Amino acid sequence: MGRGRAKAKQTKVARELKYSVPTTDFDALQRELSSNSSDENGQEHEERYEDPYDDGYDDYRR
Repeated sequence: MGRGRAKAKQTKVARELKYSVPTTDFDALQRELSSNSSDENGQEHEERYEDPYDDGYDDYRR
């Protein structure tokens, strides 16, 4: 017992998230995306993800 209040609150929060209309600042989004697309020299850069658990021998396994 006692779950009714918690479930009602979860339902209320889920309903608010489902039916809310977020306001999006498209100008700020455009500025952020355009500033991340190239570095200061105008050249695109690629960040490579380094796996800390990669031992480097995957190419040699069958």
